[in-house]
Amino acid sequence: MTFVVPVSRVPCLLCSVGAALLAALPVAAQQPARTLPVFADGQAQVRAGFNEPADWIRHFLWVEAPFDSDGDGKPDRLHVDVTRPKQTDTEGLKVPVVYETSPYFAGTGGTDSRWFWDPKQEVGAEPPARGAMPPIAPGKEPGMIAPTEVKTWVPRGFAVVHSSSPGTGFSQGCPTVGGDNESLAPKAVIDWLCGRAKGYTTIDGDVEVKATWCSGKVGMTGTSYNGTLPLAAATTGVAGLEAIIPIAPNTSYYHYYRSHGLVRHPGGYMGEDIDVLYDFINSGNPERRAWCNQKVRDEAMLGGFDRRHGDYNDFWAGRDYLNDLAPLRAATLMAHAFNDWNVMPEHSVRIYAALKQKGVPCMAYFHQGGHGGPPPLALRNRWFTRFLYGIDNGVEKDPRSWIVREDVSGNEPTAYADYPHPAAVPVVLHPRAGGAAIGELLADALPGQKAEKLVDDVAIAGAELAKAATSPHRLLYATPPLVEPLHLSGTCRLTVRLASSKPATNFSVWLVQLPWTDGGRITDNVITRGWADPQNHASQRQGEPLVPGKAYDLAFDLQPDDQMLVKGKRIGLLLFASDRDFTLWPAPGTELTIDLDATSLALPVVGGEAAFRKAIGASR
Repeated sequence: MTFVVPVSRVPCLLCSVGAALLAALPVAAQQPARTLPVFADGQAQVRAGFNEPADWIRHFLWVEAPFDSDGDGKPDRLHVDVTRPKQTDTEGLKVPVVYETSPYFAGTGGTDSRWFWDPKQEVGAEPPARGAMPPIAPGKEPGMIAPTEVKTWVPRGFAVVHSSSPGTGFSQGCPTVGGDNESLAPKAVIDWLCGRAKGYTTIDGDVEVKATWCSGKVGMTGTSYNGTLPLAAATTGVAGLEAIIPIAPNTSYYHYYRSHGLVRHPGGYMGEDIDVLYDFINSGNPERRAWCNQKVRDEAMLGGFDRRHGDYNDFWAGRDYLNDLAPLRAATLMAHAFNDWNVMPEHSVRIYAALKQKGVPCMAYFHQGGHGGPPPLALRNRWFTRFLYGIDNGVEKDPRSWIVREDVSGNEPTAYADYPHPAAVPVVLHPRAGGAAIGELLADALPGQKAEKLVDDVAIAGAELAKAATSPHRLLYATPPLVEPLHLSGTCRLTVRLASSKPATNFSVWLVQLPWTDGGRITDNVITRGWADPQNHASQRQGEPLVPGKAYDLAFDLQPDDQMLVKGKRIGLLLFASDRDFTLWPAPGTELTIDLDATSLALPVVGGEAAFRKAIGASR
């Protein structure tokens, strides 16, 4: 059924009733002089009249924020652009907004390794100094900021708005990389859209611009940093922000740059830390750059963290959105990839789990690829149509979890009741001696085993360690080959007792499928990964130097996953010290001793232990 809704005249609480009544009316009774949005199958449709780019109204402005983050004594103003259907002027149509904000729109700094931290340092030692990233050249003239989302949503009866984050492009202020102004800036733009904040035609003038064409309903979306900021805005509880679709969002800068007490780099960006990201986005006013660098980067950032350890502290807590969810009310569709080793899947999984507990409408979409990747347009459309236009399409009653399976080439997810799979149960597996080659990994413990050792050598990549028939630099334990596929869903947890020959060491864990397949997809080999600092065995906030030779008990989660492991493969638990792709690079030679009797892996298996035993052969 297709129906037309004069949204500006239908109260949100009566949208579903109004839509049904209007659908039954003759077309002539539905204000034929107006161009109105069209909905079918619960989705906003491309509408003639909205689908003419030459007719779209485009303009830019500055919204005044309630903060002065660059210390010039005046409220910061944020550069904003608008693209909307002409009918918002010619017919007085009021439309909802799809809004994306970013620190990247005005350009970014360099990625030369000279501007990053040198990972060649001992764990727990003072790092070598990093080079100064060259300043980002300022833009010449302000104007429209970005084209993203415009072609998708304006033809369907939405306006699209962009803004540059504080201290980037033609927005005033300082970048803070997770500071409060990154949450309050999009809140100010939403307040302007809803008539509660002031916008101006120029960066320093007093001629106001009002968003009289906005219906008062706003949705936000974006990918990576641009996906972080919708969540940041939502944590303010701002009225009018009805729905968000964060795609691969960074929900905690601690989890992005640290892991269970360990200094750990995002995949593909060796040596990056939060101050490097600050320099990378610092494209704002050159006249305020020196002040921002001193007050924000050098005093607040470098005074709040260091690279000698990865302890959690108040600096990191203030940049963890899980701590700020209480005011959030926006319906949230989280999207992430299980093989995103840049912004890892825990970022979305942890927020999704918390939102379920809050009772906020929420849904999760996952795929098997790498960083980024939005949900299918139909799912995004249903989400925004329901919460921005108020069309009762039932999306909040749909299955909560959508996962693109490994053998699906397109973006076609399978629906599940929830994530993790409701039938997933931890199965505890125990390693058996022989890890220098490949020891067994079984559900039955074998007490009385001798400890096994490995010697750290960061020069050898994790993939090479997994492929090696034998190696003194890792321990590897594997199940028998699967006789049928096995479905994993959830988070693995490793419990280990280890001793180090030095007061500080990296500790890395990969869960892999064996034999390793060269040239295959990442899902053919890596199931999940995890890293931890044994110095933080007792506390995330306070590590302590290890006593060489003394055994410590350590337990931590690996990255969440949902994967169908294929018949014929073995599940391998790979233990080693320094991970060349993610950790610091200390000199080789640190020796780790693993107590096998006190080491185990909790594997989240759909169907539990019975399913696991069946998958490896009923006799095992």
